[in-house]
Amino acid sequence: MTSSDNHDTHHHPAEIVREYVPLDDRQIHGVTFDGRLVWFARDGELVAFDPEAATVVRRLPIPGADAGTAFDGEYLYQLARGEIVVVRPADGQIVRRLPAPGKGEDSGMAWADGYLWIGQCYGARIHKVDAATGEVVKTLTSDRFVTGVSCVDGALWHAAAGDDKPSELRRLAPDGTPEEVLDVPVAMIAGVEGTGDGDFWCAGEGGKLRRVRRKRIN
Repeated sequence: MTSSDNHDTHHHPAEIVREYVPLDDRQIHGVTFDGRLVWFARDGELVAFDPEAATVVRRLPIPGADAGTAFDGEYLYQLARGEIVVVRPADGQIVRRLPAPGKGEDSGMAWADGYLWIGQCYGARIHKVDAATGEVVKTLTSDRFVTGVSCVDGALWHAAAGDDKPSELRRLAPDGTPEEVLDVPVAMIAGVEGTGDGDFWCAGEGGKLRRVRRKRIN
């Protein structure tokens, strides 16, 4: 992947629309959205948060839940201790287990069209994984730490933070080159998911969940 300083990369400022602390200041490790509820992982559990009511509505114990979270329209996928567990959201039942490509160094996950896109933070990689078998079918590289992954309207995005550079959301070309970068004025993005209407849910420092969008210039 070429640097985000490439002349073909478009930078835009982003703004924080709203900020929540759903439970406490413990770190949020992964974020996904089912169209109504924001699901996020903390150490050992999956939490469902209703942003309209600003209320936690469900907490599911998932041992080792320590990184990215994804949703395929029926099941939740959760990175936990070097594997991917497939979870029924109604009751937290684990229905399948898959190997995780980073072997415990995974840092974000998104689902799209039968595949999981899984970040590897310090390795600065994103793996495309068959959601049925766990097979890695493609790997992209980055010049930033990968701290979250999302698929939005057919485009792959990743969060970049934690490497002594400004926090960013990056839309990638098929070869992994950043085509668009949103500069996000926060200390950390620890997970990211599209809202379905153009914004992003971003996990941050201190147990924060933020709604982020491209800044509107008057």
